[in-house]
Amino acid sequence: MEVKNRNDGKRGVFYIEDDSKEIALMHYTFAGPGKMIIDHTEVNKEYEGKGLGMQLVKAGVAYARENHLKILPLCPFAKKIFDITPAFVDVLF
Repeated sequence: MEVKNRNDGKRGVFYIEDDSKEIALMHYTFAGPGKMIIDHTEVNKEYEGKGLGMQLVKAGVAYARENHLKILPLCPFAKKIFDITPAFVDVLF
């Protein structure tokens, strides 16, 4: 399953679909130049425990690196992933 991203320049969402149905998502907002805030992550109950939330966070980190952004993970799930993944410290705000 592929992580997709869409944004309008102010806010956006990374998401995963299965049979054209959105099954996991991670909302973010841009907070001034060079910053993005992850404020919500959600995985459909039927797909919990399959690592989809981690895939979303990894996609957000890759996006931040590509676009020279720092991330403030306000979402409790994303914060936990940042806390246990030292490799993500370079994009942490």
